[in-house]
Amino acid sequence: MSIICAQNISFRYAAKPVLDDVSFGLDEARIVAVIGPNGSGKTTLLKILNATLFPDTGQMLIEDRDTRRFTRQEIARTVAIVPQESQAVFPYFAEEIVLMGRFPHLHALAFEDKKDYRIVQEAMAKTDCLSFAHRRFNELSAGERQRVLIARALASETKILLLDESTVFLDLKHQAQFLFLLRQLNYEQKLTVVFVTHDINLAAQNADQILLLHNGRKYDIGTPADVLTAQNIKEVYDVDVGIDQNPHDGSPRVTLLT
Repeated sequence: MSIICAQNISFRYAAKPVLDDVSFGLDEARIVAVIGPNGSGKTTLLKILNATLFPDTGQMLIEDRDTRRFTRQEIARTVAIVPQESQAVFPYFAEEIVLMGRFPHLHALAFEDKKDYRIVQEAMAKTDCLSFAHRRFNELSAGERQRVLIARALASETKILLLDESTVFLDLKHQAQFLFLLRQLNYEQKLTVVFVTHDINLAAQNADQILLLHNGRKYDIGTPADVLTAQNIKEVYDVDVGIDQNPHDGSPRVTLLT
């Protein structure tokens, strides 16, 4: 069953077209990478998935329901998004930022209870940010802030997790930990993950499927082996590459030919 289904999605900012007649379906409990050159519509697609934006034409369906029909609280209970980076307007503590992930689950005028704080602590432990829980968010490094935002998304306990270049500020240790955590959550909790990345090899190693965008259109979708071909990359990125197998896991490995 497709948990996410895009039906002929088109979108433009003022006079600038960004997405053009994009259609695809994503099965539940899959890890999907969205790749493509700058300006191909990757971040806009995530915003439409999160109902921050709505398509000019076409429909974005989550569990067979048009995102226009969700309330903001319903969307927040279903989809969590981790942006590339976020600056806090007010000097919140890191723990307070993560606690915001529990807001969609609170009833009107209700306060957080022991369960909410337990979930927050678990999310911060999984992302290795408990040690700075009581530091101001705006005083943290870019990598630390990103781990807090990932923890906030995990604390939301949604069915779908969207990630926009979320590993770009992480060092190698925390990048490896986070990718392992994603696969674990995907397997154990049937979490559906859609992540945007410019790192083609990271996509190849960690995604079940890859959606390749080009000039606002779906160029290809399928397994990493099907999508990451030298011909596809040449036509979309205008570079020559060599493709071989990663000796660790057999996934496609892309090497620039310079």
